[in-house]
Amino acid sequence: MAVRSLFPTQFYEDTIADIALVEELEASVRALAQDDTAGRRWSKAHGYRGYTSYASLNDLPLRDPAFADLKRHLDRHVARYAEACGFALGGRKLKLDSLWVNLLKPGGAHSGHIHPHSVVSGTMYVAVPPGSGALRLEDPRLGLMMAAPPREGSFFHAEPAAGTIFLWESWLRHEVMPNTAKADRISVSFNYRW
Repeated sequence: MAVRSLFPTQFYEDTIADIALVEELEASVRALAQDDTAGRRWSKAHGYRGYTSYASLNDLPLRDPAFADLKRHLDRHVARYAEACGFALGGRKLKLDSLWVNLLKPGGAHSGHIHPHSVVSGTMYVAVPPGSGALRLEDPRLGLMMAAPPREGSFFHAEPAAGTIFLWESWLRHEVMPNTAKADRISVSFNYRW
């Protein structure tokens, strides 16, 4: 008898060890949260507890040198991840499609979702106070198991730290667990397309 694991789901974790960049990004995110009126309005209208530039700013690497530096790091990590996934890119590279910041206040969370029209999605963590919530990834088969009995391992909780970068394929359903810390959790999320 043979039992094989087929079609693995690749999840990438590494660290951007440039502490000065992480500190610059934190200052930039806090400034954006103060100055981006459209982003604050969108966050309030959509029940986002805190601030996100998701629907308001689409040019952060052009707007701020810290985000341009981050993009250079992300490009290298995403290229390594694409290779690990075995993507047949035909000599092309994945390109940054969108990048936005998240300042999640205590009590905030982000429910389960995917990132359509992208190949690779990820998050780089800037400020992660203890208890600020893990990234929860869902077994992609969960919705197809129909009458299957419950099984362990349907969810994976990835615990970040400042400087951590997580990458996953954009179809992988994920969510941000509630921030139970007494301080803001700050991250930068992004999508790459082919």
